[in-house]
Amino acid sequence: MVEISPKADPPVCKIIDYKKFLYEQKKREKIIKSKATKVIVKEIRFGPNTDEHDFEFKKKHAIKFLQDGAKLKAFVFFKGRSIIYKDQGHILLLRLATEIEEYGKVEQMPKLEGKRMIMYIAPKKK
Repeated sequence: MVEISPKADPPVCKIIDYKKFLYEQKKREKIIKSKATKVIVKEIRFGPNTDEHDFEFKKKHAIKFLQDGAKLKAFVFFKGRSIIYKDQGHILLLRLATEIEEYGKVEQMPKLEGKRMIMYIAPKKK
């Protein structure tokens, strides 16, 4: 005897082969899992003193990633003593967010985690 739906009133039970029931349940879960959408996260790395040309080049890549439907993780990596330029890194990420706001929206504002300042951008729905 196998309990099919424990939350129903009264609970539903059937007399079936338990191994067959488990097999079919796993099969159903596998089908559901295969139909689920997978979130792709692409990363773009900046330095605190990133040059204008490099910024534009990486911005183009960011726009392409967002148009393809991937989430974007933009971060500024501070090496050694460059951690004193936290404000420049913050400004850089906010500038990126404003320039690509028509392609994606900011999920998480820039936040310092260790030696990285991270910001997440999700693509806008079409």
